[in-house]
Amino acid sequence: MIMKVYLSRLVAAFLLLIAAQATFSADLDLAKPESVGMSSERLARIKPFMQQYVDDNKLAGIVTVIARKGKIVHFEKVGKLNLESGEDIQKDSLFRIYSMTKPIVSVAAMILFEEGKFRLDEPVENYLPAFRNAKVLVDGVEVAQSHPFTIRELMSHQAGLTYGVFGDTTIDRQYRAANVLGKRDLAEMVDALGEIPLMNQPGTRWVYSVSADVLGRLVEVLSGQPLDEFFLTRLFVPLKMKDSFFEVPMNKVQRLGTNHRLDQETNSLTVVDRPKTSAYARKVTFFSGGGGLVSTAEDYIRFTQMLLNGGELDGARILSPKTIELMTMNQLTPGITTGFGERPGVLSTFGFGLGFGIATAAPLSQLGSKGEYTWGGAAGTIFWNDPQEDLTAVLMVQMMMNPYPLRGQFKNLVYQAIVE
Repeated sequence: MIMKVYLSRLVAAFLLLIAAQATFSADLDLAKPESVGMSSERLARIKPFMQQYVDDNKLAGIVTVIARKGKIVHFEKVGKLNLESGEDIQKDSLFRIYSMTKPIVSVAAMILFEEGKFRLDEPVENYLPAFRNAKVLVDGVEVAQSHPFTIRELMSHQAGLTYGVFGDTTIDRQYRAANVLGKRDLAEMVDALGEIPLMNQPGTRWVYSVSADVLGRLVEVLSGQPLDEFFLTRLFVPLKMKDSFFEVPMNKVQRLGTNHRLDQETNSLTVVDRPKTSAYARKVTFFSGGGGLVSTAEDYIRFTQMLLNGGELDGARILSPKTIELMTMNQLTPGITTGFGERPGVLSTFGFGLGFGIATAAPLSQLGSKGEYTWGGAAGTIFWNDPQEDLTAVLMVQMMMNPYPLRGQFKNLVYQAIVE
């Protein structure tokens, strides 16, 4: 019976998406850059810069899109979608966005927050009982938590969780032994996490972690919907994001390209994931809020523009401006830093909000503004929003462990084109 209800709701959601596609415009409104204070001549520097990366065989393909004051002023593509077939990349090509899923699941959670389903300083264990009586590993000994970790701490990576793949601590090894990221679904993952001690006391460290996956499970429990269904009905349909999903439909797999890594021995690109055999093209049951989505540059900038607009796009109100304001405040406990951007002269200028990295001061080593919020993905993708400049930008590429400073270079190329 439950399966029948789920399927009927999912069919209804897909019908809504088809209806939305009928009125979907190819882009947000296009505008001449000069009409929003940017230079066409300076923006024209971006495409040949990206093309050089392709010509040098450093990257396969790149899509870049920029909007200011709600208008698209740059949307370009260079290179190949599929390194093996030679197929050219397109503006509607699909990308594995990995951790750029995290801002989306954070918005999903805040939809429920606005509906009164939870309070940010409530313990997560109130809704996910697997974490009741969680212990903390301190100097090899399991001790009690100073307090049950809260939803705010979960959303800002201060809950005491980790990822299990970036380090080799005792807790990281326990995550790997339990195959935390390889479970059938989010419920199984949370149950497994409940058996493993926390890495540190809640609220004492920022540790990049599976928090967004746990948050995805929280969304499921509070909404009564699987995460893919919630995303579809509450975000993707209203925002007309027609090409964002955990599982790529078979009729769209050809728009998903190859993913790559730099072969250290040959100093050349090597393919590490192919569209037809990719996990994203098979049946997906683990709806990773931390890194499971595939999307397009066009879809993602609709999401980022909604945020920049204060929670609304084209008449679809997702969140209130005050909620966006809360999400983009630095939520880190005083004295805690993220470890990002902390080079000489820029110490402690990169905090973390509810799902985003936050510039707590204007950067000193590249162009930017205080108050920007951003996040990227493991394959080199990134977005940022700059409320001060009323600007949003998205970079899509498929390069695991990207060794190149492309993100910062793209950012500088965007800001140098602002002339008013």
